[in-house]
Amino acid sequence: MISYIARRFLILPVILFGVTMLIFSMIMMLGPYQRLSTYIKDPAQLKGAEDIDQLVEKFGLDDPWYEQYGRWIGGVVKGDFGWSESAGAPVTKAIADRFPATIELALFSLIPVILGGIILGVLSAVNHNKTLDHIIRIFAVVGWSFPSFVFGLLVLMIFYGVLGWLPPGRLSNWAYEIIRSTDFVSYTGLYVLDGILNLNFKIVVDALRHLIAPVFTISILWWAFILRITRSNMLETLKKDYIRTARAKGLAENIIVYKHAVRNALIPVVTVAGQMVLGLAGGLVIVETIFNIRGLGQFMANAAQQLDYPGVLGGALYYGFFLILINLFVDVSYAVIDPRIRLE
Repeated sequence: MISYIARRFLILPVILFGVTMLIFSMIMMLGPYQRLSTYIKDPAQLKGAEDIDQLVEKFGLDDPWYEQYGRWIGGVVKGDFGWSESAGAPVTKAIADRFPATIELALFSLIPVILGGIILGVLSAVNHNKTLDHIIRIFAVVGWSFPSFVFGLLVLMIFYGVLGWLPPGRLSNWAYEIIRSTDFVSYTGLYVLDGILNLNFKIVVDALRHLIAPVFTISILWWAFILRITRSNMLETLKKDYIRTARAKGLAENIIVYKHAVRNALIPVVTVAGQMVLGLAGGLVIVETIFNIRGLGQFMANAAQQLDYPGVLGGALYYGFFLILINLFVDVSYAVIDPRIRLE
């Protein structure tokens, strides 16, 4: 187990180097004047054509690529990604300000999506071709076929426009006034957790009320996907020889299903869940836009629309690093779920 995890950690530097080279090659496809924005922190520095030429020379944007890569990676290590015109702030600050909103949405979506998808998939497989199986399969087909932007707009229209229950955004106006006051300490930027730490349960309730609609929108899509993966793998696992042997020995069906079959059917689900976590942590552009959540997905969409090169490239680098961490976690999860993988 330890050697398996150690091998995965040893590969990390090579993957990180590859990611930074890929992002840097994207930067080098731009001209010197466009790349200059990745080094400028204050737009006031760009005054005239002569000043721009001086800055190009100052930052060595006409130097050989390997020299530029060395300087760029040095800035990345220090957290300097340049100035984001779309956010009106350094890219590092823009990502840091929006990271808590995306993480809070991802965390509250992750548990119900994974547990709900696995439970529904197992129930569907165990009740193969029975009424419950048909109902769950219909739900999966409808949920997976429904466009997320359409479903999100319907949820917003019904539960906020008609009923007035689940408003968009992260907090109500009165709650924003509280968290911006000197009496409220922002420890993490996660409003639910900060509300608990400040013992202000009005903030907790209000933050949860704003999370219900986007979490429900995300859950419908991913429930359908995960339960289909779980169901197909459970059906295949339940036909294995060792399952027949366990039944022939007289083991209870619950033990066969939940102790033996489920664990072996979870490996493909872990892979899918890892990609889902990556998508959630990277920011859901559609969901964040519909429900007016100031997260990473909304930031990267705005940066792309406004040709904000530092914002797009900084977001891509963040996304690449997060992808590496998620894949590492998935690899370790394989070894935990299936001990045979440790011996490969």
